[in-house]
Amino acid sequence: MHPEGTDGTGGGAPAIPMAWFCAEYVADEMLRTGALVEGGSLEYRAGRETLALTIYLCDTSDELAGVRAMSRIEEWLTLTSYGHPWSDWVRERMAAREECERDLDGGYDPDLAFARQSWRWLRATELLATDLGDEEPWHPAVPLDAHVDEYEQIWTPAWQLGLPLSHLAIHLF
Repeated sequence: MHPEGTDGTGGGAPAIPMAWFCAEYVADEMLRTGALVEGGSLEYRAGRETLALTIYLCDTSDELAGVRAMSRIEEWLTLTSYGHPWSDWVRERMAAREECERDLDGGYDPDLAFARQSWRWLRATELLATDLGDEEPWHPAVPLDAHVDEYEQIWTPAWQLGLPLSHLAIHLF
């Protein structure tokens, strides 16, 4: 029988990645509520992983297990907004988390292990998506009659598709 504790100190059982599971749960709820893409699709996974990684990396004081997590919505909207250097932000936050992990006695953070796996998948997986070009067609400054050929598609890293999905899901939540 495994111990009841979550810190991984009893009985040699691994620690439970509660912060990551909470971030993933919140991301999943937001995407399901928004109903932007079909659940189970690669696009859905890209949105969920992107949003979960954003939520997890915003949590610097282990608030995710508490009710205060939802008060961070404005921060999540800013981080997932068009033009924000999200991938650079992720790399910086991951490096900071890895530095903290090295300072741990056991040297292993199960939440960070899930975040690393998610980030690897988001960078390595490419999805076929409509080519929006260099312009931002949903921006008010772009004329409404600006034409985007929906049949012209390009391969794009999963996180680049996951960001607008995440942003819209947060708005719709």
